[in-house]
Amino acid sequence: MKKSALATLVLAALVSAPSAFAYEAGDIIVRAGLTSVSPNDDSSNVNVDALGGNVGMGVEVDSNTQLGLNLVYMLDSNWGLEVLAATPFTHDVTLIDTADNGLGLGDGKLAEVTHLPPTVSAVYFFDTNSAFTPYVGVGVNYTIFFDEEFTGAREDQTFTDLDLDNSFGLAAQVGFDFQVDDNWSINASARYIKIDTTAEFTVADVKGSVDVDIDPYVFTISAGYKF
Repeated sequence: MKKSALATLVLAALVSAPSAFAYEAGDIIVRAGLTSVSPNDDSSNVNVDALGGNVGMGVEVDSNTQLGLNLVYMLDSNWGLEVLAATPFTHDVTLIDTADNGLGLGDGKLAEVTHLPPTVSAVYFFDTNSAFTPYVGVGVNYTIFFDEEFTGAREDQTFTDLDLDNSFGLAAQVGFDFQVDDNWSINASARYIKIDTTAEFTVADVKGSVDVDIDPYVFTISAGYKF
């Protein structure tokens, strides 16, 4: 009888005790690792005013990987506020579909652009009572473009004055933390960010532009520490 009562008390204590890995209000999680931006880009045709607008070319943007930084402040055991930052991403921009327009510009690398995509999100961590904690999040992104430069070969073709508009858009993500111990964790996440921009430029002293929906998938793997 005593053994049965003791077993019942132990079981009740285990059920009511918080998980050693559970997050609590006021916890701060700092993560660092690799973040890859993979554009899911779709561009309009390049427009050059003096040639009647659409000149039948488009652009593509390649992927880039940088150091990703992440901070989460827990509002309670489930909800947190997250800030995503990174070292600057630099992307090659390629000119495509030039063969049939008669301008003789040629497909190939057009320019390099650099950007920072700070993102603030509300995240929800699911209760699992285990070391594996999945979460979802939604937030807003503001992408800042800078150091836009045409290649030397394109400058020889009289391309100059490249400028990309900054972008404001929504972001959504899924991810998980795997707790190694009370403080350290491994994190992986995938997010989609709405990034739209208009690139303006000059070619042969004539203004041109192209709208680009970059809309990247952003993948991160990192190590985290809970304070």
